[in-house]
Amino acid sequence: MRKFTAPLIAGSFALAVTGAALAENPMVGSAAMYADKNIVENALNSKDHTTLVAAVKAAGLVETLSGEGPFTVFAPTNAAFEKLPEGTVDTLLKPENKETLTTVLTCHVVAADAMSDAIGKMIADDGGTHALETVGGCTLDAKMDGDNITLTDENGNVATVTIADVDQSNGVIHAIDTVLLPKS
Repeated sequence: MRKFTAPLIAGSFALAVTGAALAENPMVGSAAMYADKNIVENALNSKDHTTLVAAVKAAGLVETLSGEGPFTVFAPTNAAFEKLPEGTVDTLLKPENKETLTTVLTCHVVAADAMSDAIGKMIADDGGTHALETVGGCTLDAKMDGDNITLTDENGNVATVTIADVDQSNGVIHAIDTVLLPKS
């Protein structure tokens, strides 16, 4: 019969707990997302959000989104930014367009920690559509499309949440497939 020593058992327990903690958050952009890291720290690791990270840096929002929160960020993927007309991202990243870029980005942020089940409940409680007020002054209409949450901006652009409930130390990230824009 094999004997286990206390350090081996303790080490195995630590691995089991660490593995369980990692399993709670979905992978995003082939990277582990850690609930004890903030939105910016986790986003930096996602290969699917390099454009968003560059935009957050250009807009000067790193400190804000690293702050206490709580924030719910609907995070457009690189593919979402690629759907914009050619040259749009390059134009937005120019220093002279910082205010516009900031507005676009903050139209993806709600000042709350809203997991998908809470958003789904708000949608159901409001008869199928729930208005989300963003910190950028935009209103997003949240709806259900089957099991997926969709967000419609004030221009009629519809984004689908592709990865939900990525828990952060200062809120939650939901990856989306379309960039949401302020009213034009």
